[in-house]
Amino acid sequence: MLFITNRFPTQSIRTRVNRNFTFDLNNNAASNSVFYCERQGEEEYQEIGSSAFLQRLKEADVNQVLIYIHGFSNLPEDVFVAVQEFQSLCDETKPGEVLVVPLVWPCDNDLGIVKDYWDDQESADLSGFSFARVLQRFLDWREGEQFKQDPTPCLKRINVLAHSMGNRVLRETLRVWHKYSLPGGVPLLFRNTFLVAADIVNESLEEGRSGELIVHSSRNVTVYFASDDLALRASKASNLRNRIASRRLGHTGPEDMIRLPRNVFAVDCDDVNTLYDFPKGHSYFRSGIVPGKPGVVFQHLFVALESGRVFPEDELRRMTILRD
Repeated sequence: MLFITNRFPTQSIRTRVNRNFTFDLNNNAASNSVFYCERQGEEEYQEIGSSAFLQRLKEADVNQVLIYIHGFSNLPEDVFVAVQEFQSLCDETKPGEVLVVPLVWPCDNDLGIVKDYWDDQESADLSGFSFARVLQRFLDWREGEQFKQDPTPCLKRINVLAHSMGNRVLRETLRVWHKYSLPGGVPLLFRNTFLVAADIVNESLEEGRSGELIVHSSRNVTVYFASDDLALRASKASNLRNRIASRRLGHTGPEDMIRLPRNVFAVDCDDVNTLYDFPKGHSYFRSGIVPGKPGVVFQHLFVALESGRVFPEDELRRMTILRD
């Protein structure tokens, strides 16, 4: 499994191609360095470098790449297990369609979900600086460097799935990229952006708000939400403690669809989220009731991946209600 991380290794932060890479799990600071790696087995990783990494993506026998940005309080092996499950569901649905590539950012290793939550917010914000460099590196490679090895351009479509606080990482990545590298605006880079159980405020995608660049960079933006998501209640408790009061996008969906561009869609998962992920109702976008078998959220998501289009039940409101 290929992955990118800005977690500190126990080794030097200087890139050395083909060296063993070991996560420093007690350090949840966001490194300014970015490491392009491959997971070779449980807790066995190798750094391969950005050039080899991007060439491997180009040569992969798939049609699309899905960048997976995990949520809070997830250590690396937790992330890889989740990605393996999602990759297996993709392969079972349509072999050779999608390669899932996780971005691993530094969650905290402390005890206590609320303490972890607030620490992870800081790491998520700072990770934007690291991953903005990844996006710029990809643009530079796509527009020039790839042709040094192969004159054929990379035609794979790029998608992104951000789960929980991973939405904060995505938001900050695009904001930093725009500010320091692309003051004229971000490119239309992603075919689909899936915001699942998003731990950002529910007005975020509106023009002038902190997440508007998510809309600018995507052909389609699909928001999956559920009002009884217990993990997002921990988010609310932590934010209220710090005098921040706002409903979360992953709880209510967008505040007002009328204020959003026509490429934003909302999917109500209230009827299935706790069926698929009891009792938290937070990681409901992979397997359904039967582990290893796709649920209706995954099926909805995969149709958009494959077709490049979202088909809402209510076209006027751009809204769908999912039921098992």
